[in-house]
Amino acid sequence: MQILLSLPPTIVPHFAKLEGKPLPQWVPACDPPGGKLGSGGGTAHLLAEAWRRTGKNRRFTDWLIESRKLMIHAGGMSRRLPAYAAAGKNLMPVPVFRWSRGQRLDQTLLDLQLPLCRRLLEAAPAGAAAMVVSGDVLLTAAPELPPLPQADVVCIGLWVEAQQASHHGVFFCPRQAPETLAFFLQKPEPRRIAELSQGHLFLVDTGVWLLSARAVDVLMRKCGWDARRQQFRQGRVKPYELYAEFGLGLGARPAKTDPEINALTTAVAALPDGHFYHFGTSRELIQTSALLQNLVLDQRETQAAATRLHPDRFILNAEFAAEHPASLRNLWIENAAVGPGWKLSRDHVITGVPDNDWDLELAPGQCLDLAPVSGGGWCLRAYGMDDPFRGAVAAPATLWLGRPAGAWFAERGITLKQAGIAPDTDLQEAPIFPVLTAKKRLADDAFVQWLFRPAASAREQARHRAAWLKTRRLSARELGEKADLPHLYATRRQRLAQALQPLAEHHARGLFYNLDLAATAALYAAAAGDLPSPLPDAQAEVMLRVQERMFRAAVLRRRGELAWEKPEHEAFAILRESIVRGIQATPVLPRCTVLEDQIVWGRAPLRLDLAGGWTDTPPYCLHQGGSVVNVAVELNGQPPVQVFLRRCAEPVLMLRSIDLGQAEKIATFADLRTFQAVGSGFSIARAALALAGFLPEYRAGTAPASLKALLQEFGGGLDLSFLAAVPKGSGLGTSSILAAAMLGALGDCCGLGWDLAEISRRTLALEQILTTGGGWQDQLGGLTRGLKLIETRPGLAQIPVIRWLPPYLFSESAGNGTALLYYTGVTRVAKNILQEIVRGMFLNSARHLDLLAELGRHARHTYDVILRGDRDGCCRAIARSWELNQRLDAGTNPPAIQAILDPIRDWVAGGKLLGAGGGGFLLLFAKDTEAAHRLRNHLEQHPPNPRARFINLSLSETGLQVTRS
Repeated sequence: MQILLSLPPTIVPHFAKLEGKPLPQWVPACDPPGGKLGSGGGTAHLLAEAWRRTGKNRRFTDWLIESRKLMIHAGGMSRRLPAYAAAGKNLMPVPVFRWSRGQRLDQTLLDLQLPLCRRLLEAAPAGAAAMVVSGDVLLTAAPELPPLPQADVVCIGLWVEAQQASHHGVFFCPRQAPETLAFFLQKPEPRRIAELSQGHLFLVDTGVWLLSARAVDVLMRKCGWDARRQQFRQGRVKPYELYAEFGLGLGARPAKTDPEINALTTAVAALPDGHFYHFGTSRELIQTSALLQNLVLDQRETQAAATRLHPDRFILNAEFAAEHPASLRNLWIENAAVGPGWKLSRDHVITGVPDNDWDLELAPGQCLDLAPVSGGGWCLRAYGMDDPFRGAVAAPATLWLGRPAGAWFAERGITLKQAGIAPDTDLQEAPIFPVLTAKKRLADDAFVQWLFRPAASAREQARHRAAWLKTRRLSARELGEKADLPHLYATRRQRLAQALQPLAEHHARGLFYNLDLAATAALYAAAAGDLPSPLPDAQAEVMLRVQERMFRAAVLRRRGELAWEKPEHEAFAILRESIVRGIQATPVLPRCTVLEDQIVWGRAPLRLDLAGGWTDTPPYCLHQGGSVVNVAVELNGQPPVQVFLRRCAEPVLMLRSIDLGQAEKIATFADLRTFQAVGSGFSIARAALALAGFLPEYRAGTAPASLKALLQEFGGGLDLSFLAAVPKGSGLGTSSILAAAMLGALGDCCGLGWDLAEISRRTLALEQILTTGGGWQDQLGGLTRGLKLIETRPGLAQIPVIRWLPPYLFSESAGNGTALLYYTGVTRVAKNILQEIVRGMFLNSARHLDLLAELGRHARHTYDVILRGDRDGCCRAIARSWELNQRLDAGTNPPAIQAILDPIRDWVAGGKLLGAGGGGFLLLFAKDTEAAHRLRNHLEQHPPNPRARFINLSLSETGLQVTRS
């Protein structure tokens, strides 16, 4: 996906550096100087500019279809939101929402817009080439989006009442065919909407339109594009409106006759649970931010202290030392210094004010902006909260500072002629904002006050009038063009850096540890400040302590300090200890329940992960819950994991690995505690025995002084033999399932009465004891039979809810040979992968959290597809799972695996590498039996290495089985 941004001209040359978003993925452009292009002309110009800069001598159409284009328009003059006119509305800072996790302190409206835009493009039909989005609107929707309909133009709408719809474009659809557009109208009156609603459904236009290559071609031609010559006629774009002209020609019964547009197919898609948040004016900037802050009132999803509505007062990247009375409301202060001498009331937007010692009083509705300008100096803009910056200066209806503009001049004894302003000059073009270049002038708070309120004395009045007339002045339009944006961004970064340490120190009253701590660590490291004070372990909750350590490690790592490893190890240790402590809180007392000649036999299938993997891994599942779809399978007609337990006379623990051909005898507690012995094939067995009560720390009551005494009390030693008939690093969850099978067999042998949920819980603890980490899906996938969706809710106790799926899709595919399991001979142990991704989870990395949320949604989608019996949809869903896995960790698909896949891609309907990724087993679904035959023949004749081979698989109808001889 390429992201094309229509921005004000001032930001375009600096965009890549200031925003850290370079070509070719990001393409900023501005409309050419001259007349207005309109929304359609602006879209055509943006596409043409992006093609010229990234097309690399390809024809425009070829460039268009090689990747989807997301076009966001934010290049207007921003008359009603002047504070952010220079950079564009969608680059304005947006406060972190108190209910969020993974937002950034330096986030912009653009950052918040992108996730839903990406989701819409992913849900778009195959023919969608481009999407148009408004830059001053934030849309939200339900977590799951249905696939969008196939059409040349897909318009995204919202359900609203008629009065609200009348202020926007409105889609009318036949009641019998709600996805079919009948016609589109611009701002129809409520009465007209009511009349039409008798036979039609109506949705308001969100400004989000998906266009096929054919629709783009029509739009480009309407704007003067000559496809043969690959340029606009007369060398410039023809002004054209996307919504007011192009849109009126869409639909089955279009409002405007235009054969080219009428011939395009059109559909309307309602955004499920959609909401529309506008940032178009100064007042909306505050009101919309307050609305979003209070969007979630569930205290489980907000800070503990957030028991009241968030006030409509926002202070970002700023120093605020003024009085803060309860009556102070509707306030926005950003990148500014407001000292103790300021007196504020309500309805203020204050931006860009440098350090000062002013005594300044602002009346309700008065706003102030100081912008650095090229050539040096600060342009001082005084304006009113609701000023539209439109209309002739001399007209009584033209407002400045909330009053007729002419009144400002009259009260200060200035004529328009003296000011060099023609009476019919549009206020946006009037040079009324003084540029202060000398520090002395910038320190003159009396002059700043005079801009808002005339001076009391004639002498002061004359002094300020003369200064204003003498000073260089800019219009609102000129200020947007001459703003020194590198300087503005630098001061914003500096103020943000100064706020970081106080934010961290006062985390209990704020949102610090809910932030994207990876991004915050980068800011903190660059700020060169001291690390925040360590949290008192006795008072802080477990996850807060973990995140605090991880944040410290991330800052030190960014700074290149070797000491970063210590706090990170502490973080993993805290999580490990908290999970293990929960097991120690429920100790067990093993008692021998088998006869001396009996053997306890445990056997378990392996699991193939189909969707949602990683969402089951702490800490993500502890915060959000997990959702996975997997299937339990036997290999070559057998459960591949098997455990054998029997009593032995000697009071020792005898361990035997059949597949490794190794054996060990354990006679002491010290030997049993060596879970992490390098090179040992018995770490899992040791930990399983410990959790079954053969170590004092996991045993109920007072333990005997030695392992020998404990086993004598037990009735003898134990001989534990096991095998895992698959290679290590296979991606089938073998280690976790082996641990679960051992615990299941021990639970039976020792009379512990563990059910599957308890076995799974103890397996999770076992992996923490071994420091391998991991989630719950592997053991639950092998413990439970068949094909299923497994979900948990947030919380330290992960209690699974299992929904079984009809198995026939998988059984039939395995039975007729179209579901193939191929061992690649390539292995990759998951521990390092796991550690890197878990680090992102601990740090609330937005990239990781967004992908994990998508993986969870996709698991639900996969469940629905399988429930419907849709084999093709199931194949696509499994392929999508692997795409998401690769986005989470690029190493999931190493070159050796891609080399296996490339020659067989034409025969494959879907598939994925199983497990954490990088090697092991490939699950492949062939398009049909003939394709399966060709695929198998090719890989058997051209194996990538001597170990590679096909393995027969079948559905396990039992899960874990534990029996006695």
